[in-house]
Amino acid sequence: MRAVVQRVAGARVEVAGDLVSEIGSGLLVLLAVSRDDFADDADYLAEKIVNLRVFNDEAGKMNRSLLDLDAELLAVSQFTLYGDVRRGRRPSYTEAAEPDKANALYEYFVDRVRGQGVRVQTGIFQAMMRVSLTNDGPVTILLDSRKTF
Repeated sequence: MRAVVQRVAGARVEVAGDLVSEIGSGLLVLLAVSRDDFADDADYLAEKIVNLRVFNDEAGKMNRSLLDLDAELLAVSQFTLYGDVRRGRRPSYTEAAEPDKANALYEYFVDRVRGQGVRVQTGIFQAMMRVSLTNDGPVTILLDSRKTF
């Protein structure tokens, strides 16, 4: 699984002009599932993201997590994180999981994060979404359950 994690002052998802979800200060997580992923990949990312120390403490150092601040998380499924453009100009998505598997692991990830006491909002799986955010910092972290980067 891959995730782009952004510390945000706020983020929201709209589908067909309707507000679907919105958070204040917290993390926006764009999440992709590969065809080779399993529950342990989602477990790894859920634990890692919930405990990422990317929020400032009193000294201005990034030393606090979502749990420390009781902040929110907005999880948005984004298979395009597995787009491969090493050859040509049109992305190939052969590494991305099929929709049924991807949705199941996305929902499992969301449940695992909620199980750690984090308030989670979500996008709508396979919908054409407009994601708006105010990146705070900016702070953006790339994660991969296979630790490829």
